[in-house]
Amino acid sequence: MAQTNEAYDKAVALCRQIFIKKAGDYGTAWRVLRTISVVDQIFIKALRIRTIQEKKAQKVADDITGEFIGMLNYAIIGLVQLKLGGPAIEDMPVDTARDWYDEQAAFAKKVMLDKNHDYGEAWREMSQESFTDLIIMKLMRIKQIIANDGKTQISEGIDANYVDIANYAAFALILINEGKHGG
Repeated sequence: MAQTNEAYDKAVALCRQIFIKKAGDYGTAWRVLRTISVVDQIFIKALRIRTIQEKKAQKVADDITGEFIGMLNYAIIGLVQLKLGGPAIEDMPVDTARDWYDEQAAFAKKVMLDKNHDYGEAWREMSQESFTDLIIMKLMRIKQIIANDGKTQISEGIDANYVDIANYAAFALILINEGKHGG
């Protein structure tokens, strides 16, 4: 577990660094995104990975690693948006955005550690294709929750699905970094 803890922190630190640099370039333009728009941003990244996996070729230079980074960051953005009560047409100082990012990333890590304890690091035996498919499944679940006006009868909410997406992306990044998956 110590190895996973360190590898997870390294993966999230890479994503955080990119998030902060993009916030420096673009501000927090993502604040305008509604939940469905965040979901669609993650969806196009996951679908691109799935297409590359199926065709075993790609034409755009952006690598799979970058897509998993983007999915993790958009999942954190989705969590922040939910905590802030939804979208707003306003900018947020980069320091504030960083603090929100750190809070939600820490929450996702806590969930990961708890689940990792119970599941015994089963994710280390999973394929990159499975991470991609599970992320797409979580996105489809969020779309259904949105269609149900945000209500569920027995299932977890949108936030839990974003946490799982962030963690699946982190796991994929760890396995890419360890050389077990292509990036």
